[in-house]
Order: sequence, then C-alpha cells, then structure tokens
Amino acid sequence: MTATLNPTTPEADPRTLRRVILASSVGTLFEWYDFYLYGSLAVFFGSKFFPPGNETAQLLASLATFGAGFGVRPLGALVFGYLGDLVGRKYTFLLTMATMGLATALVGLLPTYEQWGLAATVILVLLRLLQGLALGGEYGGAATYVAEHVPDDRRGYYTSFLQTTASLGFFLSMGVIGTTRLVWGETAFQSGGGQGVLAVAGWRIPFLVSFALLGVSLYIRLKMQESPLFTKLKQTGRVSTNPLRESFTHPVNLRYVLLALFGATAGQGVVWYTGQFYALTFLQTTLKVHWLPAFLILSIALAVGTPFFLLFGHLSDRVGRKRIMLLGCFLAAATYVPLYMGMRYFTPQVPAGQTAVMLADFPVGHLLAMIGLVWVQILYVTMVYGPIAAFLVELFPTRIRYTSMSLPYHLGNGWFGGFLPLIATAVAASDATREAFGAGAIYAGLIYPMAVALITLVVGGLFIRETRGHRIDTAIPVSLGSEKAFDWGAVLLGLALGLVVLLAFGQGFWTALIGAAGLFALPTIFFRLEFPRYRALLTVLGCLALTAAVSWVLHPLFVARGGMFRFFANTLPLGIYTGVLALAYWLGRPKATAADRPPEIR
Repeated sequence: MTATLNPTTPEADPRTLRRVILASSVGTLFEWYDFYLYGSLAVFFGSKFFPPGNETAQLLASLATFGAGFGVRPLGALVFGYLGDLVGRKYTFLLTMATMGLATALVGLLPTYEQWGLAATVILVLLRLLQGLALGGEYGGAATYVAEHVPDDRRGYYTSFLQTTASLGFFLSMGVIGTTRLVWGETAFQSGGGQGVLAVAGWRIPFLVSFALLGVSLYIRLKMQESPLFTKLKQTGRVSTNPLRESFTHPVNLRYVLLALFGATAGQGVVWYTGQFYALTFLQTTLKVHWLPAFLILSIALAVGTPFFLLFGHLSDRVGRKRIMLLGCFLAAATYVPLYMGMRYFTPQVPAGQTAVMLADFPVGHLLAMIGLVWVQILYVTMVYGPIAAFLVELFPTRIRYTSMSLPYHLGNGWFGGFLPLIATAVAASDATREAFGAGAIYAGLIYPMAVALITLVVGGLFIRETRGHRIDTAIPVSLGSEKAFDWGAVLLGLALGLVVLLAFGQGFWTALIGAAGLFALPTIFFRLEFPRYRALLTVLGCLALTAAVSWVLHPLFVARGGMFRFFANTLPLGIYTGVLALAYWLGRPKATAADRPPEIR
C-alpha cells in the first residue's frame, strides 16, 4: 500500500539556491580534499609507512591502503544513509564532515614506520577506514540535499556544481602538496630538519591544514536549514522507520539499486579513477615522470576540464542523463589504449644520470600533447559524473533516497573505482602479463576499466530507463504493505554453497568468500528478482556447470598457444560465465508490464 505526496516542486529564490549549493559544495570539496590527500601521495607514502626492502611491494601496499578507504565506503553509505533518512540530511553530513576532518588531520600527526614500526601502519589503515566511512555518508547527503531544493527541470545543472567538487578536491590536494614541496624543498618535505616551521616534515602540512578547513566547513553547514522535502515528510509523519529494510527488502527498490550499480555507477567509477588517479600513477611509476611535471599535467587538464561538469549536467536536463553517461563509458572503453600509448610516445626517456623525467626534459609540444591526452580522459569523467547525482536522486523515493542512492554510488566508486589503481598496477606488473604482452604489458592494466565500462554500457543501455523530467516529490511509499519482501534465503544459501565448494578446491577463506559472493550470491540476487527461490539457485548452478564444461575444453587450448592466449585463458571462464548468465536471464525472465514498473518513475 502506498500513499502519494504531491506538493508543488519546491521553488527557492536565487539567493537561497546559491546558498544551498555553496554550502553543500564547499563542504563536499573539503571532504574530497581530505580523502584524496593520501591518493595524491600514495607513491610517496609507500616508503613512509610500510616495511622497506621492496619498492614494488611498498607501492602495492600503499595503494591497497588507499583502496581500504574505498572498501568501507559502502558501509558508511549504509550507516549514514540510515541516519540521513531517519533524522535528516543536515545533521548527518555535519557528522560525516567532523569524522573526515579529524581523521585526516591525525594523519599529519602520525609517526612513521621508522618511528613506530607496524603500529604506524595499523593506525594509518584505521584512519583511512574512518575517512572511507565518512565519505560514504557525505556524498549521498549532499546530493540529496541539493536535489531536494532545486526545480525538477534544472536538477542536472544545479547538482553538477556538486559534481565538480570531487575533481576540485583532487586538484586542491595536488596544489597544496605541490606548493608545500616547493616551499619546503624535497629533503625537508620528506624528513623535515629545517628551521622554525620547516623543521616539520613538509608532507604533514597538507594534512594539518584540515583542522582549519574543518572549522570553516562546520561554520558554513551549521547555518543550513533542513531539506524542504524531508521537512514535509516529518510534518506529515511519513519518515521511514527502517530505511535499510525498505531499501533492500522491497523487490522493486532492490532491482533499481542493482541497476544503478551495474548500469551506471560501476562504469562511472572506473572512468573517474582511470582519468585521474591511474593517469597520475601511470605517469609517475610506469613512465618515470617526476612529480612536478606529473602534477602540472594533471592539474592543467583538471582545470580546463572541470567546467564540462556543468556543461554535461546542463545538457542532461535537455537530452537526458542516461545517453550522456553511457556515451562517456563507450568512448572511454574504445580509446583508453591509444590514449595511454600516446602518453608513452610523448614522454621522453629518462636521461642518463637521472632517476626521473624532469619538467625541463619535456619539449613544449610534447608537454602540451600530454596535457591534451589527460584532458580527454577528464572529459570522459565529466560525461559520466556530471549527470549522475541527478540520475541517482531521481531513481529513488524521498523517504529512503539517502540510503538507496548512497550504496550503489559507493559500491561503484569505492569498490569498482577505488581499487582500480591497485588492480591495474598489479595486473600490469605481473609476470603473466609481461610474458603475454611483452613491451605492451604497461597497458594491460587498462583491461579492467575497459571491461567494467562495457558492462555498464550494456546493462544501462538495456535495462535502465531515462529519469530526466521525473518529479522527485511524488509517489512516496509509506510502507511495504502487502508487497512481498525480497527473499534473501536463496542468496544466503548460494553464498554458503559457494564458500564450501571453493574451500574444498583449496582456496583460502577470504578468497573463497569473495569468490562465493561474486560467482554464487550476486547472480542469485538477480535471478531471485524474477524467478522462484530454488529455480533461481538451480539456474545459477546450471550456468556454473555449463561454464565449467566449456572452460574444461577451451582453457587448455588457450594455455597451449602461450603468450596473449595464455593470459586470457585465466579470464576466459569469467567471460563465458557472464555470457551464459546473461543469456539465461534474458531467455527466462518474464516480460515486464506497466504494472511492474514502480510508480515513482512511470
């Protein structure tokens, strides 16, 4: 049973809109600055907080710690999304901001591995986890808050201001780090030892700046009022009593959570982190570019590219969110390899007697070409990211919007995107990759973002409807009523069965758990949305059996051919399984009718 709330779309005067957007954007900008400080220094931090002896292992450990912050973002989305839908948007993201600011500032006070040993490593990881939890609650609150203030026909444009903050936060972090390195000098930046304030190691300063930013952000946000749509819900007694239950046990809403993840945010996440973080990592580690020209190239590309967030947000109000985001995924998947080959071509060789390519080593034309190649990647970022806040808030009803939109956003960005630098670097550095691709192994890490972007292109293109023009204050469900709740029994049974099978095949516990979740439980969720319990589980098991049979024949043939075929032999079963699952789902699902579509997006 549902009740419908149909007030006129809230109209705010221009001054109020500017104040709402400024307050939300400034606070979110500072949160992204805090979160990305570590990412901007990930290469540098390997030698500060991890055991010495192996530079590659240090880099991977540093990138893994960077990824740990992303790993807990979905948990932060659940915790703070629950609070945001229960007690309000304003107070929840005040809490997230305080958590983020304090965790970041404490990194600036943390002793190094040389001083505290593994204790320093553990504390650094814990602080990264706190940052991830805080960011998990910040974005959904800010996007929801802005979207619930602005007119329906300009939601893409107004929320795109918020979308600029992630890139600007990254830009700001690089600017502060670069300025500090220049002022302190390279030796004092790493270890301190100068006079007065220069006695403090310079790398600590950008983190300590967070104390000041936290004060400014809290001052601005304390002056904000609660969202008008949430206020109306409170006044009419329609606030959700259990946002988690309504978000993830209602079959219709769960379907849209999954579609938002695989049909939008997963592709958006990998395009975002390839164009910014992986580009920076590739410049510094693979191409051996000194930090100064690497930061300069990315900073200029970001500065030139950032206005396009607003352009594509505005265009999404005219032509739709979906087609712009999916076009960005397609262009990224189609052009990443030539773009990165171009970056390699225009980077000079490291001169004899140097350890890195310095700014003076770049011919002007080559430097401009490098900026252009990175700018194209930033352009893809603006296409997939500019409209996505409007898209996500339009996909879910007001009473559970904070929770429902936050989880797929942070799974897509935090897991698919956040682990990208680690996954791509590890793939490119592996022995199997070098054997398969030879000199081209440095581009093999791009296989991951290209594959995820293509998955999003297919899922989003086939299953997601356009959301532009939807009034987000209408058709607000007040209870699940007689609607049948989603049955998680088959999913849990699939997870348990997969865990037993993989453990029996000699996999470690955590590898088996992740494999069981991805190979057994996740497909069962999709099939259980359409099929009865045991039919869903048996269909997944049948697809696995068919995949195993086909792979049993094809895998040895690929391995025997060696080189690139041997490399892809290890990913062949996953590709076959994905195709078989998609075919089974497509052939077996019942045809949807108008009555099956949720009222809030009809």
